[in-house]
Amino acid sequence: MSALVTVDLRDATPPFEQIRTQIASLIAVGRLADGSRLPTVRSLASDLGVATGTVARAYKELEAAGLIESRRRLGTVVTHPPAGDGETKADHEIELRISELVAEARTAGIDDETLLALVRGRLRATD
Repeated sequence: MSALVTVDLRDATPPFEQIRTQIASLIAVGRLADGSRLPTVRSLASDLGVATGTVARAYKELEAAGLIESRRRLGTVVTHPPAGDGETKADHEIELRISELVAEARTAGIDDETLLALVRGRLRATD
């Protein structure tokens, strides 16, 4: 799993956010299926060369978003938020598509500000 996540310390995006976004994208595109175990905080931090607090923050935000869950004795596993609890299936689908877009943009080397500018331009064009 750690081979799928990288951190670019020269990037203006904080390392925890890079980790969070990449894992969310891997979940969105199905590379990390429901029930998949994630590496421990310590293990992933060591593999990426970042502080454990960096990975812990990324995991905490992913857990708050309902994408992962820490379970005793099982570690941290991927969970998909149920369609419900105020979130519709359409909301969840859009969230997944946004994660895919972010992953594709990163793969293409598009920085966050450029991606946001592209999205804002598209939103203005559809008004």
